[in-house]
Amino acid sequence: MRVIADSTPPFGQLLTAMVTPFTDKGVVDVEAAVSLAKHLVDQGNDGLVLHGTTGEAPTTHSPEKSEVISAVVEAVGERAVVIAGAGSNDTVHAVRMAEQAAAAGAHGLLVVTPYYSRPSQAGAAAHFKAVAGASDLPVMLYDIPGRAGLRIAPQTYDDVAQLDNVVAVKDATGDVYTAALNQARTGLALYSGDDGLYLPFLSVGAVGLVSVVSHIATPSFVKIRQAWERGDHTAAIAEFHAVTPLIEAIMGGGIGAVMAKEALHIMGLLPSAALRLPQVGAEPQQRKELETTLRAFGLTS
Repeated sequence: MRVIADSTPPFGQLLTAMVTPFTDKGVVDVEAAVSLAKHLVDQGNDGLVLHGTTGEAPTTHSPEKSEVISAVVEAVGERAVVIAGAGSNDTVHAVRMAEQAAAAGAHGLLVVTPYYSRPSQAGAAAHFKAVAGASDLPVMLYDIPGRAGLRIAPQTYDDVAQLDNVVAVKDATGDVYTAALNQARTGLALYSGDDGLYLPFLSVGAVGLVSVVSHIATPSFVKIRQAWERGDHTAAIAEFHAVTPLIEAIMGGGIGAVMAKEALHIMGLLPSAALRLPQVGAEPQQRKELETTLRAFGLTS
């Protein structure tokens, strides 16, 4: 079992898995990414995740990724930790992404389980070790079997947690109890990877949240955490209940990247809600319902 000498969350407590803005012509809009990153930090995020699932990582490419990382790191300075996705089902590609993220100035890496290929647990462990070994950056593992088709097994956690720079896990398994068991056994810092399970994860020792809904609801998640930390669980639950309509509006249909971009565009925080295929924009009814919810929360007029 890893002994933790410092209980400080290694990547902050609230991290937005940030969208990657595009122009209407499909070009990465670095200026918009910088503006959004500054806004999110101003709102209360102490971490940002670039080029994850919500950032449409599979359809952005190495020069684009590096340019966004460099610009965002420069823009937020020391106010937030910037983590870059280094996820692929091709280990050589993931290693290259890790090296490029480090060169671009990222503070850490998010490394997802190899998706689609569904390797053995030994193969997944070898993948994590190779990517973690590509730089000195601290690593957050990303366990999301619903997308990857493979769940990280306890023995794989135990193996990979021995690496000094593997320090955390973003758990999106929906299994709070097993996540708690893994955390207690390995000492890896636990982050909820599901907005709707933030409170249950806090209750078993999670140090933070990697969020999509925080694009538009950062203050609510900050209030939840603050209430929890001061022991006012009633207030934390009340704040969570209050924000559930926004969670449903963004994540209820399972297309968080689409709805987050749509919301940001409606609110005037993104000049375009453009996506890259295979993602497509929100349906008219989805947009109408989203506008209604945003208006009800005073997020748009």
